[in-house]
Amino acid sequence: MSPRRLRTLEDLGNVSGRRVLVRCDLNVPLQDGRITDDLRITATVPTLRELLDAGASLVVCSHLGRPKGKVVEELRLAPVGARLSEVLGTEVRALSQVVGPDVDAAVGSARPGDVILLENLRFEPGETGNDPAFADALASLADVYVDDAFGAAHRAHASVVGVAERMDSRAAGRLMQKEVEVLSRLRDDPEEPFVAILGGAKISDKLGTVNALVDRVDALLIGGAMAFSFLASAGGEVGRSLVEPEQYDRVRDAVAKAEAGGVLIQLPEDVVAAPEPSLDTTWETVHAAQIPPRLMGLDIGPRTVEEFARTIADARTVFWNGPMGMFELEPFSAGTRGVARAVAGADAYSVVGGGDSLAALRQFDLLDRIDHLSTGGGASLEFLEGKELPGISVLLGEA
Repeated sequence: MSPRRLRTLEDLGNVSGRRVLVRCDLNVPLQDGRITDDLRITATVPTLRELLDAGASLVVCSHLGRPKGKVVEELRLAPVGARLSEVLGTEVRALSQVVGPDVDAAVGSARPGDVILLENLRFEPGETGNDPAFADALASLADVYVDDAFGAAHRAHASVVGVAERMDSRAAGRLMQKEVEVLSRLRDDPEEPFVAILGGAKISDKLGTVNALVDRVDALLIGGAMAFSFLASAGGEVGRSLVEPEQYDRVRDAVAKAEAGGVLIQLPEDVVAAPEPSLDTTWETVHAAQIPPRLMGLDIGPRTVEEFARTIADARTVFWNGPMGMFELEPFSAGTRGVARAVAGADAYSVVGGGDSLAALRQFDLLDRIDHLSTGGGASLEFLEGKELPGISVLLGEA
C-alpha cells in the first residue's frame, strides 16, 4: 500500500471561478469587543490570498470561544471579519448566520474575488456533534474545501471532518501544511539535543505529552503550576500551590520512565511565592520544595531561570508550550520572560505553541525571533504525542 500524504493546494488544480469553503481558526482573544491578539487571523492570510489570486470566491468559516450551540452576542464574528478585511486588503462580508436560506442566497451571488464570512460555527449545536445534516448544509455552500485550521485539527467536528468527507476536492491550506511539516520534523527527526519546555496550570492536561516527549527529547524543563505536582509527588512542601494529588502516581511513573531513558527532567529550584495572585500582594523567592504553608508558587525563580536558560542554550531544537507562571501580573512575569528570551536567543530551531506562550512572546516583543509560531495548542501537543488528528487524517491522499 502506498504511503499517504497530506493533500495541499496544488492538488486542487484550477480553482478559478470556483467557490471554496475555507475552515480557518479565527478563535482570537476578545476584550470588550476588541481583538487583543490577531496572530491567528494574520496566519491564515497567505492561504486566502493565494486562493483569491487564483480566481476563487471564498466562504470562510471558523469558531470563536465556546458558545455551546447557542447564539452569544459577545462571540459573533463581525469584529473578526473587520480585522480580516484589513489584513487581507479586500472586503469581507460577515453574515449573521451559519447556514440557511439567507446564507445560501449570499453565497450563491458571490463572484470571483469575493470573501464571505459565516457566523460562529459553534452557534450551531451540529458543529461539535458532527451532525450529518449540518455537515451537508456546509458542504453545499462550495465546490472545494480547504482546511487551514490546525488549531481545530484534533476535533472531529462537522466543519473539520464532516464537510471534508463530503467533498472530493479537498486540501490543507498553507498554514495547516506548514504546521504538519514543522511538527513532523520535531516528532520524527529533530536535531539533537532536543529540549522541550512545558508549563501551564494542570499536569493532567499534559501528562500524555510528558510521556510521549520522554521518548523523543534529551531534556524536559517543567515550570508553571504543573511543576508543583512533580515536586509534591516527590515529597516536596509546596504550600498552597496548585497540585493534583490524584495524578501523583502517574507523575512518578513519568519521572521513572525519563530516568530509565537517560532523559533529564528539570524542575524549578526556586519559585516566587505569594499568599495570592494579585498585584497588591507581597511576594518572596523561596526554595521550590520548601514553600511555606501560607504561600503559593506563582512563578519560577531567578536561579531556575538561569538553569533553564543554560539547558536551552545547548539545544539544537526547542519546543515550548505553556508559561512559567502568572506572567500577566508583573510580579510573576520574570520567569516566563527569562525563558522566552532564552528560547529567542538560542542557536536552535525553535517552535512555540499555545495561546498563553504566544501571548507572552507578544508581550515581551519576541515573536519575530522564533522560527515557528504554532497556532495549535492542544492540537500541537496531540500531534507530538503521535495521536491521529481527525482533521489531518481526512485530508490524507495517496502519495
